[in-house]
Amino acid sequence: MADYLKIPFPDVEDVIDGHIHMHMWYDKQNNIEFLHGLEEYRKECGLKYIALAPLPSGNAVPVPRDVSNNIICAFYKLLNKDTFSYGGYIYPSYPAKTEEMDGMDLATQYKELMEIGFDGIKMLEGKPNLYVRVGKPLDSEMFEPAFSEMEKNGTYILMHVRDPECFWTEATEERINKHWYYGNGEYPSFDDLYTQVENVLKKHPRLNLCLAHFFFSAEYPEKLSRLLDTYPNLCVDITPGGEMYIGFEKHPEYFKNFFEKYADRIIFGTDMDFPVYMEAGKWLCDRVYRFLATDEELMSFDDHKLKGIKINENALQKIFSDNLLTKLGGKPREINRLALKRYIEKYKHLIIDKELEKRIDELSKMYL
Repeated sequence: MADYLKIPFPDVEDVIDGHIHMHMWYDKQNNIEFLHGLEEYRKECGLKYIALAPLPSGNAVPVPRDVSNNIICAFYKLLNKDTFSYGGYIYPSYPAKTEEMDGMDLATQYKELMEIGFDGIKMLEGKPNLYVRVGKPLDSEMFEPAFSEMEKNGTYILMHVRDPECFWTEATEERINKHWYYGNGEYPSFDDLYTQVENVLKKHPRLNLCLAHFFFSAEYPEKLSRLLDTYPNLCVDITPGGEMYIGFEKHPEYFKNFFEKYADRIIFGTDMDFPVYMEAGKWLCDRVYRFLATDEELMSFDDHKLKGIKINENALQKIFSDNLLTKLGGKPREINRLALKRYIEKYKHLIIDKELEKRIDELSKMYL
């Protein structure tokens, strides 16, 4: 068995994995339902909390994405007290048409998700393949009312914008098959998406926004620094993408200083998911921690050797725990069962998997 030297985490209290997904509701291979499916991972890795990031919209890879992902994350949060969860926006049709969203506009959905007791909002709309499917720029009028409400209320937003820059320049077979190649003229450019985020922040300078995966900026940290210096509530997470860490290894002294300077603006996550691949989750926790906490040389992503940058313990505590706990209010919000029941009744007709729809009806009768 692999030796994960730094799991559970030493020198950090109340670690929270701030970026976890629940891609399916049932793990057929292991005959496990989602209801407590991430608890073994949380305990094995010594995590105080996990934070679920539902994906209720997007391309149907590997399974259809729809409103059910919000619902199962809400049930998970209801039944597992050490769980935060964000909520995600849904679209009744693609491309999104505002005239078809009466009563389902994003500001209304935001209000419903907050009434249920979600702890923040997850947005995948800046990932190029979903961006094209939704058909609206991030700085468009469709998003404006929701951004205004989220800024006013200080709501934490975890937003995926862009992808690795090589997805625009290198058309591998895997990227083409997964709709991850963006250099064919159908997608916004890498720089266009940066500009759209900056436009949103200019309109909403106090938006409590976290750009996932370091905003894919390991090769351009000066531009990221400028955003962090300008917008006081902006932060990034360091959820892999391995290309991010390959970028970090090119300039270790620079990034040691970067991580310590912006220690209160950086958040830990893994992109772990259910169904659980335990060895992968433990490996991710171990590698991210050892990169930041030690000066060891370790095998990293894509068979690269990565030398740790050994930031100070105060910075470690902020990145692995304190920053996100502060942004999410210190502890998970309680689920409002009546609000969740209303949400299910309103949106369950959009669930694609009828077996799952039936199971949600059963869970509603049991718990709501």
